[in-house]
Amino acid sequence: MSTVGMPDPMARRVGYCIKRAQSALRTRLDEVLRPLGLTAPQYAVLAAIELEPGISNAALARAAFVTPQTMQAIVANLERARLLVREADPMHGRVLKGELTANGRKRLTKAHILTAEVESAMLGPLSSGDAGKMAAWLRQCADNLQTQRAIAKKPTRKAG
Repeated sequence: MSTVGMPDPMARRVGYCIKRAQSALRTRLDEVLRPLGLTAPQYAVLAAIELEPGISNAALARAAFVTPQTMQAIVANLERARLLVREADPMHGRVLKGELTANGRKRLTKAHILTAEVESAMLGPLSSGDAGKMAAWLRQCADNLQTQRAIAKKPTRKAG
């Protein structure tokens, strides 16, 4: 048995290792962000809005790996906490564009520091070059699966 209670053949599978690392990362991020009144998905939303003010809720949901319905609740909670404000887009009245408040920026700055510390601890003794390679490999894995999924969803033509 491995140290995590999973038989060695399974514990050595890449997919299992990725999921285990993701779960541990999410747990640790939630722990360090809790004193700031944030969760990992809320942090992801604030960070995405910082990079792209006015980003759509659909894009936010993809960035935070949640459903659009869950994103509605996350954004509403962040707005209630006065970490972001939403205003109607002048070009599309039904679209609400989110922007960070001063308090949201301040809290996000603290959250960036905490998440960087967690990531540094996660990467441990890896060099920045090795960490970069790992990130590139993981991006490639995700791209491969998305391409495979897109191909599988394409309708097939019937001969005739």
